[in-house]
Amino acid sequence: MSVKTFLLPDLGEGLAEAELVKWLVAVGDTVVIDQPIAEVETAKSMVEVPSPYAGTVHQLHGAAGEMIQVDTPLISVLEEGSEAEPATASQPVREVALSYREEERAGVAEPEAEGSGNVLIGYGTPDGLAAKARKRRPRGGAVGTAPAQAQVRAAVSVPLRAPLVISPLVRKLARDRGIDIATLAGSGIGGLILRSDVEAASAAPVAAAVVAAPAPAAAPAPAAAPAAQPAVVAPRAASAETGELDSRSGLAVASRTPITGVRKTIAQAMARSRSEIPEATVWVDVDATALLEMRSSLKARDPQNTPGLLAFIARFVVAGLQKYPELNSRIETNAQGDVEIVGFDGINLGIAAQTDRGLMVPAIRNAQQLSARGINAELARLTEVTRSGKATVAELTSGTFTLNNYGVFGVDGSAAIINYPEVAILGVGRIIDKPWVVNGELAVRKVTELTLAFDHRVCDGGVAAGFLRFVADAMENPAGALADL
Repeated sequence: MSVKTFLLPDLGEGLAEAELVKWLVAVGDTVVIDQPIAEVETAKSMVEVPSPYAGTVHQLHGAAGEMIQVDTPLISVLEEGSEAEPATASQPVREVALSYREEERAGVAEPEAEGSGNVLIGYGTPDGLAAKARKRRPRGGAVGTAPAQAQVRAAVSVPLRAPLVISPLVRKLARDRGIDIATLAGSGIGGLILRSDVEAASAAPVAAAVVAAPAPAAAPAPAAAPAAQPAVVAPRAASAETGELDSRSGLAVASRTPITGVRKTIAQAMARSRSEIPEATVWVDVDATALLEMRSSLKARDPQNTPGLLAFIARFVVAGLQKYPELNSRIETNAQGDVEIVGFDGINLGIAAQTDRGLMVPAIRNAQQLSARGINAELARLTEVTRSGKATVAELTSGTFTLNNYGVFGVDGSAAIINYPEVAILGVGRIIDKPWVVNGELAVRKVTELTLAFDHRVCDGGVAAGFLRFVADAMENPAGALADL
């Protein structure tokens, strides 16, 4: 019997987990090396995972929608020419899974051992219990293997002492909700405790309180009991529909949506941007009539190859960043602990794109080397792969400046949050008809608003205003600007 178990690999940038979106194979299917077997979504992108083995699918470790930790079993394949034995087919899978459960047990079975015991996938406590446990349990047929495996099986059979939890996020969720995770019965493979188990347990106390409320008390109630009685009756009525009542508002809780995957990454980046970057904002109204007229003229002559308005604006932004490179930089702390402004030889222009998975910012790499037509073609490609979930981690994280066209949502302006760790973001509002003074006379013009949010640590208002005015002037006189680019 030769069953090969494939562990979920690190899909980039040290991400510790991924959501299993869907299986591309089923138990009993024949697979070949490098055949896609599953689609998984990380905090950065959606990717297809290829099989490193050829043979017959023996077992799928996980269901669609489940979070799977890196370096834990994803799929087991029975190699060609082998026959699985029911009694031992799962042995390789169980052995790998238990090794990680041992790490999660660090500090539980032997609290007197050294080490923090706070072990994440891929990050251990070398001097702690996890390292000692691995040394005590040799693999294969070495002397002492059977007693070590018996010890592991004994630990697994006592859930109060060693709860089967791989994900540190599940442990944190249980702590935040005041749940003793050792009392839970896991619904995952081998009794693994999942996020859904913790969420189900968190609703149990409320339901218990509702059932117990009508029962008479065994002892006489204190004097304050009558005043508290309405607070007991009201939750019972509200909780009958949803099973949970919000203690702050008194309203029934309609839903709870975990912040995971891309939304979690966006939330963390936005919070970090607001807490770390001392940002300032400048804005200006721009007469874009000439830009629209120029593009209409080009489109009349060559409908297929005329860049979109955003491509022209992006080209002006790139030229502005070449003139004001302070806005195309990053704040970093060096090895000595000193804060530095890191400049770049090139511009990776990020374009904010709204997708079903949240706001993404794919980057046009080395945009300074492209014309407006080149930017337009790369923008179309990046938008397509990003919205289909196929953009790479590098494409989504390599930007050095962000351009955000929120005018497509019908708004004029926005106090945008800088896309951390960048130092500036330029927003473009909708283009609408407005009264405008031209050569001393009132006229109706196509007007938009440009808004620049910037990190005040890298430059002062003069640089930010100079950049913003450069882009605005280029939009108001596009032919002259393009002649110089």
